[in-house]
Amino acid sequence: MKPAIDIREVVKRYDRFEALRSVSLTIGEGEFFGLLGPNGAGKTSLISIIAGLSRASEGACEVMGYDVVADFRQARRMLGVVPQELVFDPFFTVRETLRLTAGYYGVRGADPWIAEVLERLGLSDKADSNMRALSGGMKRRVLVAQALVHRPPVIVLDEPTAGVDVELRRTLWEFIGQLNRAGHTIVLTTHYLEEAQELCGRIAMLKAGRIVALAPTSDLLRDFSGGRLTLRLSCAPLPAGLQQLRVAAAADSTVAGVERVQLRLERYESLEPVLAALREAGCRIEEMELAHTDLEEVFVRVMQQEYGTDARALGGSQ
Repeated sequence: MKPAIDIREVVKRYDRFEALRSVSLTIGEGEFFGLLGPNGAGKTSLISIIAGLSRASEGACEVMGYDVVADFRQARRMLGVVPQELVFDPFFTVRETLRLTAGYYGVRGADPWIAEVLERLGLSDKADSNMRALSGGMKRRVLVAQALVHRPPVIVLDEPTAGVDVELRRTLWEFIGQLNRAGHTIVLTTHYLEEAQELCGRIAMLKAGRIVALAPTSDLLRDFSGGRLTLRLSCAPLPAGLQQLRVAAAADSTVAGVERVQLRLERYESLEPVLAALREAGCRIEEMELAHTDLEEVFVRVMQQEYGTDARALGGSQ
């Protein structure tokens, strides 16, 4: 698979602070790729370097084979970025904004595609409205439209659904999914991990400027297979041997001698030994629920133990 984005040993320093620490990453053409990490992990710094908004202190980055520094004009034509911040010009209408963006990229005869983008993002009835008259959600839709107006082969979505309504999420993902199926490469950063789990075929997780996990989403979920066991128990305190599996939860409580606890299972096979230990301790199970591991659980555990530092062993490229 040809690389859509090729990042090689990228370091980014701000004075003495190192925001990115020798990051290497290859994203193939046509991938739907997730870039996850806590605040301050380096995601925005990496996106800024890919987009040519910031220069790496060391290393190199290419978009569709074009170096983002040496071939910056071509690299930027290959890329559409939806930023986190609501940045807009208050003096133009929505349609004028998209026409100006298309002109910036040298696109002629863009009106039919602009009309389609407006329709797909639910902006047709706002096309002639001034940008400053739009709600925050509508302004975010325009940012998405601006990123798509020159039909870039690579689209970077930096928290595109932060603070937006359910309708926009649905219409946005339908449209982006269609573009991805047509061959566009999508890179998504989001704190809504259920979105990443559903949409992304492969995921990189950053922590303190380093990639600490890189693998297909299915592999991450499989390698952390198991789940969370929620119990309501009538017994003495939880057996000591099970205390290490306990997950701190705000909903844990003891009412009328019935204790509610949550236990983390590394593997589903662990369920029977847990039940055996409870029986041996004389605990009576009043209620039991087993939830599957999801990407949020995987993310928390990765951040705690820096799982998968050797990303190549996980089917990724680092």
